Amino acid sequence: MLANGLKTSRRNPWFWIPSLYLAEGFPNAVVVTVAVVLLKNLGMDNGRVAFFTSLLYLPWVIKPFWAPFVDMFSTKRKWIVLMQMAIFIGLGAVSGALHTPFWLSITLGALWWAALSSATHDIAADGFYMLALNEQQQAFYVGIRSTFYRAANMLASGGVVWLAGRLISGGNDPSAAWSLMFAAMALLFLIFALWHWMILPVPESDVANKANGAREILGDFVNTFVTFFRKPGIGVAMAFMLLYRLPEAILGKMVQPFLLDKTIDGGLQLTTEQVGLANGTFGVAGIVLGGIVGGIVMSRFGLRKCLWPMALMLTLPSGFYCYLAFALPSDMTLICSGIVLEQFGYGFGFTAYMMYMMMFCEGSEYTTSHYAFCTGLMALGLMLPAMASGWIQQAIGYQDFFSLVMILCVVTFIVTAIAYKNMKR
Repeated sequence: MLANGLKTSRRNPWFWIPSLYLAEGFPNAVVVTVAVVLLKNLGMDNGRVAFFTSLLYLPWVIKPFWAPFVDMFSTKRKWIVLMQMAIFIGLGAVSGALHTPFWLSITLGALWWAALSSATHDIAADGFYMLALNEQQQAFYVGIRSTFYRAANMLASGGVVWLAGRLISGGNDPSAAWSLMFAAMALLFLIFALWHWMILPVPESDVANKANGAREILGDFVNTFVTFFRKPGIGVAMAFMLLYRLPEAILGKMVQPFLLDKTIDGGLQLTTEQVGLANGTFGVAGIVLGGIVGGIVMSRFGLRKCLWPMALMLTLPSGFYCYLAFALPSDMTLICSGIVLEQFGYGFGFTAYMMYMMMFCEGSEYTTSHYAFCTGLMALGLMLPAMASGWIQQAIGYQDFFSLVMILCVVTFIVTAIAYKNMKR
């Protein structure tokens, strides 16, 4: 029972899965994607933009180190609401920081706080998903959660960027425009926190895994790591989780700068508003459709049958950026069509990655913590290549850079083949 007297041990998943994964995906997009456009608008070069925004991804890499404490103290439900309030504070701090002379250091610090809170929120939300749903529901809704997670990413990197671009094109200073946008996003998380406090179900299994003393806590903490790294097939699983998305890891940080940079520098020279429109409108359509189709296909055929088609759909549409880099078209219809194709492929292909992680963690006493280890490995596989991507692009130019991305698809195919060979179902 909640304080408002409503019995919420059962809820239709459609009431909370979409909003929960919007809340999970949004701050991630703000910290590692929207921040790219923010810093570009404020005059930073590609190398430093990629490095700083990739470094902000560190909380998602190291979150397994405190994931066991999310298991041990309080419920996943309470952690979700608390962390959404913490994100509200972090985004609000960025809004205020952009008006100060020390905006860069304060902004990076506030984004770090938001990233830390978001990473903790991920631990609780993903664990809550597995506690509140049975195995069949988990398989069915995996595409839905992926869809809304990626929709949040695209709404932030598209819708928010578009609105900021509109404000800038209307004559507003970029700092003022972005300050207003961060204030609006902070308000959104206040609403998320209040909504989830009222609407999330209360599974009977969502209880704190408490230990009685410091020694017992430490032993439980160590045991989560030991049991994870003793799981059968851990070597293959780690290779898959680190390398399956390597092309995307290299590509991701440079898409927005490529769209924004001048043609003399090899970019498409779109406005901030155009970049937001392309990603926020057409990109959302592609990712939503790809995620929904991926979930339906996954629930019907299973991971083993879907793995190769999804790996191909994840990687091959990235070749569109090679075409753009060489052709430098100005036709927005063509550009947006390619973004739809690339995002559909990503939404479809990423479904296999998520299902692989859930299957690898199932049946464990520490399911939440083990899933956090998996997502930490996923984050590490994204962060390290992305940190260097800006400097690589500056050294070789956009044409060779996107050609390199396509060459790296071979790595995805290798780890997919190994994972497929070791997969039972």
